[in-house]
Amino acid sequence: MTERKPPGVDVESWVDKQIREATERGEFHNLSGFGKPLPDDTAPYDELWWVKGKMHREGIAPVLPPALALRKEAEDAREAAGRAASEAEVRRIVAGINEKIEAALRRPPAGPPLRLTPFDAEELVHQWRSRR
Repeated sequence: MTERKPPGVDVESWVDKQIREATERGEFHNLSGFGKPLPDDTAPYDELWWVKGKMHREGIAPVLPPALALRKEAEDAREAAGRAASEAEVRRIVAGINEKIEAALRRPPAGPPLRLTPFDAEELVHQWRSRR
């Protein structure tokens, strides 16, 4: 619909005419959402709904600031250490994340405060043993 509304024509009748003509041409057949339920309208309004939808469709993960990404990685490392199969694996996981935390403490990343300290490997190994 690239044409302009002619002067003197009511907007509603002009739009209705455009819709009728498009229907007659079959432009509303085989639409991607045909027969599918409407999205949930009870969720609170989110101004970035279309950005999040596009990211989901494109398979793009949300990007966190470096400090928050490291916090998330530290949480994941703690959980992975709890699921580890051996004490050596716990120590390997803790050493890897501690190296990243110490590097971030030496040169703080941009964004929110890090609020992390290196994990105590002996404490995590002790917790791992007690759960076994």
